[in-house]
Amino acid sequence: MKSQNNIRALIQKKSNAGSSLSAKVMPIVLAIIAAISILTTLGIVITLLTETITFFTRVPISQFFLETEWNPFSATPKYGIWALIIGTLKITLIATIFAVPVGLGAAIYLSEYASKRTRKIIKPILEVLAGIPTIVYGFFALTLVTPVLRTMFPGIGSFNAISPGLVVGVMIIPMIASMSEDAMSSVPQKIREGALGLGSTKLEMVFKVVIPAATSGIMASIVLAISRAIGETMIVSLAAGSSPSFDLSFSHSIQTMTAYIVQVSQGDATNGSDLYYSIYAVGFTLFIFTLVMNFISQWITKRFREEY
Repeated sequence: MKSQNNIRALIQKKSNAGSSLSAKVMPIVLAIIAAISILTTLGIVITLLTETITFFTRVPISQFFLETEWNPFSATPKYGIWALIIGTLKITLIATIFAVPVGLGAAIYLSEYASKRTRKIIKPILEVLAGIPTIVYGFFALTLVTPVLRTMFPGIGSFNAISPGLVVGVMIIPMIASMSEDAMSSVPQKIREGALGLGSTKLEMVFKVVIPAATSGIMASIVLAISRAIGETMIVSLAAGSSPSFDLSFSHSIQTMTAYIVQVSQGDATNGSDLYYSIYAVGFTLFIFTLVMNFISQWITKRFREEY
């Protein structure tokens, strides 16, 4: 009996020692893991900022932000970023107009009308779209969507803003649908029952009760999807063209900020040249855009959040 008590005491002692060691080590390990993401972000920001500052020592900042012509490959280079910004906004506008109604419609169906069995089938299939490589989307836009559009509207060029804009919209549908469906599903069932009990139809209940109650999550999903569309690269690189222009036409070749970075990164820029540093200036501008969109998403989430 005494031997058993000694063994139990020894086991307990070792267990306490192991628990004490893990309690001391694990917070350090987790802190290092958290620090990696922070340090990575700082490294990216510092790299972009230092190289962008170098660019502005060679090219006037007034030319970059106030002029509208972007032609860095000419004998007299022009670095008016607005031509690239307009191209990016064209793609984003088309993608948003297409994706928001489709994504919200899918979310409403999955949340309010689909059976559990149907939801289990449709939602994973919908989310498969998010796993398709963007290079595949790009070839889909170039080889299928663009020819179809040209048969319907002969004035559209081989490279245009409409085709990649629609395909970028398809790409961001899963983000809007999934996040919006989660937001609507989190609305308590008692609120739905109360609306129906007061005589509302199911459609009225969806649009007058559920969607307003889930506004925070829905708006956050849309803003994040727009941010994703702004930063899309391969689809616009393949299907939009490489002709930056400061106009409102959607039917001819354009160039976005990400497409320009891809073009120059393929070897056109000599290390240390103005063209080389322009990549970082454009990248920093794109970073500011996405950062602002993320801040807007966080503000919307806090501003319209409902507690149940």
